[in-house]
Amino acid sequence: MSQILFPDSVPAYCAAGPSLQCLAQIDGAAATFEVTAEALEDHFGARSYLYEDLASAFAAHRGAIEDVARGVFEMTGAHNIVLHSGHFRFPA
Repeated sequence: MSQILFPDSVPAYCAAGPSLQCLAQIDGAAATFEVTAEALEDHFGARSYLYEDLASAFAAHRGAIEDVARGVFEMTGAHNIVLHSGHFRFPA
């Protein structure tokens, strides 16, 4: 099993997604995960796709989001993942 860590950093806004991009580490190597604006709106109460609303929803539910990210990292073995709304439909 890999050691997956999530640094306490501020997520970056990716307008192309739109999404928030977050840092992670897997066994000491750099990794990233994105969580889509749609997922933050559908499951975590983001009021809009504006950075402030997305970041607020992310901060309020960071633990739950990182739990899902951990599961997807473990399942896929990838170091860069995108979490869509469907990833949050079922508990990890």
